[in-house]
Amino acid sequence: MSMLGTKWKLHGNGKAIRPGEVVRPDERLAWPLTIGVGMQHVVAMFGATFLVPIITGMPPATTLFFSGIGTLLFLVITKGQVPSYLGSSFAFIAPIMASQQQYGVAGALGGVVLAGVGLAVIGAVVQKFGAGWINRLMPPIVTGAIVGLIGLNLAPAAKANFDAAPITALITLATIIVVSVFFRGILGRLSILVGVVAGYLVAMIRGEVDFTKMDSAAWVGLPFFQTPEFHIGVVGLFVPVVLVLVAENIGHVKSVSAMTGQNLDGVSGRALMADGAATVLAGMGGGSGTTTYAENIGVMAATKVYSTAAYWVAGVFAVVLSFSPKFGELIATVPAGVLGGAATMLYGMIGVLGVKIWVQNKVNFSNPINLTTAAVALIVGIADYTWTIGDLVFTGIALGSAAALVIYHGMTAIAKVRGTVAEPETDTTWVSGSRPSLRRAAVRAARWL
Repeated sequence: MSMLGTKWKLHGNGKAIRPGEVVRPDERLAWPLTIGVGMQHVVAMFGATFLVPIITGMPPATTLFFSGIGTLLFLVITKGQVPSYLGSSFAFIAPIMASQQQYGVAGALGGVVLAGVGLAVIGAVVQKFGAGWINRLMPPIVTGAIVGLIGLNLAPAAKANFDAAPITALITLATIIVVSVFFRGILGRLSILVGVVAGYLVAMIRGEVDFTKMDSAAWVGLPFFQTPEFHIGVVGLFVPVVLVLVAENIGHVKSVSAMTGQNLDGVSGRALMADGAATVLAGMGGGSGTTTYAENIGVMAATKVYSTAAYWVAGVFAVVLSFSPKFGELIATVPAGVLGGAATMLYGMIGVLGVKIWVQNKVNFSNPINLTTAAVALIVGIADYTWTIGDLVFTGIALGSAAALVIYHGMTAIAKVRGTVAEPETDTTWVSGSRPSLRRAAVRAARWL
């Protein structure tokens, strides 16, 4: 590939993906299909990316602009090796709202910039000294738990949207499921986009869509930009966010590695630096902090298309759309039921990807350290445990990630001193043993995931 990672090889005939294969980051489908997949990525990130500025009172169009710019910057810095979309990070909601009360929006943006700088510095260290220490810090049992809880932590959000309009949500979900297996070619690969469109049409018929704000919005207009202010008081609010972003980013890179069969450890540092740079850029102009997006990993898992060409399309498309206030209001009209139906599919797939990391790395759950690490981290993440320190609230993803790290390394240290754990951390006997039926079942399960 080129230095920018923009010279893609055509996958097969460009029109179909053979069973058991995926479209790799350095490949692409025919451009009509690639554009369709790229647009699907934009649709997948809309709900969450717009939700953060809506909650924090920041301009959605500005957030969309920096989301698209950040994605393109990420692709350039990682040289097209990591397919990922950068959308608004939920980890920033609590510190932004807390800092706004004391320092206003500008002060909160300063905190976003500082968090981005911290993430970029960690990325530079990883790139300089290698990802070996990250692998030791976050072995498969830990990364699998973090990826799993990131997806499953979002389950209540999917349910809340589903319950808001259950009929619309059910039709959206059913359409995604049926289209993914009933149709071949482009419709089969764009099942999520087709499901969202079908659900939106149903919502219109049922009177669940309000076009009032869209009708009064202008067709073309610049996003609102704002510069940050820097206050030492926001440092304590935003530093913990960096740990969450590192866990999310590494977990997402591991997920892509698992799905594509490519070892991306060598580019983990670049991915962290790129995410940090995109967050700095967003904070400098008035956007929300970014993160590699779980929703888009779900889209890749569904489509089997990991081409970075689709993300170039998505990034450009997001930037163009950010200059249309009317479109921004149109996206805001997507009802909760449609989001709930799509999220039920996407968030569940993210959770299963954590299990896939365990399966592919043959994690042995007879080992009490592995069992305890996964058990506690998943419950903390799924139940969304919270810990409040002053104005800062740590929620399930942060606490679950911390629990996985502390429990694994704490128990490992104690076990080494005491010599109390005899079970190995990985187990190959169930795959390489004498029962062919189990081996075939394992292979089928891995391919299905």
